[in-house]
Amino acid sequence: MTRRRTLLSLAAASALAACARDVAPTHWYTLRADPPTPVSPAASASAATPAAGGDVWELSPAVRLPGALDRDTLLVESGSSGLQPLVGHRWAEPLRDSVPRLLLQDLQRLRGAGRVWAAPAPPGVVVARKLTVEVLVLQADAARRSLRMRARWWFEDAAPAATPAAPQIGEADVAIEIADGSVDALAAAHRLALWRLAGFVSR
Repeated sequence: MTRRRTLLSLAAASALAACARDVAPTHWYTLRADPPTPVSPAASASAATPAAGGDVWELSPAVRLPGALDRDTLLVESGSSGLQPLVGHRWAEPLRDSVPRLLLQDLQRLRGAGRVWAAPAPPGVVVARKLTVEVLVLQADAARRSLRMRARWWFEDAAPAATPAAPQIGEADVAIEIADGSVDALAAAHRLALWRLAGFVSR
């Protein structure tokens, strides 16, 4: 009986080892904290944005993202209306967390750390305008080796007014070339698009 149990245990261990060999490893990607290199001539963008001025901003901690991006797996377009998950390629940090954090860092780099704060701003900071950002499209086209980001943002006066002014709305449509068609280059294109968005918002 003992020998039989030993043989069964060895057989089970061998089966598990074989299954482990058959499972493809998971590749993890992140949006790095440091800003990427300047956009190459191949990247194109168009934007309309209100003037930034020299006042202090308070950035909403939640950047709105399309529901399809609320997952860890990297996605690419498929067909006329489909999305294809890249199995085995995952974000180490969900975009819903990394995008707001890095957008804040990028805006602080571009405008100065004392001029952009995450809401709520610390006591003693006099905020002039509240900023909200919404990403409408952030999608890769693998066939064309391009990533598109379309976003809009708006400013509201922080101080209450008897007659509130309409929000100042800005929009940007950014196209980034995916350098070599690899998944690593796809992840890097996401970071570059976010850096470019910060550049438009900070104008």
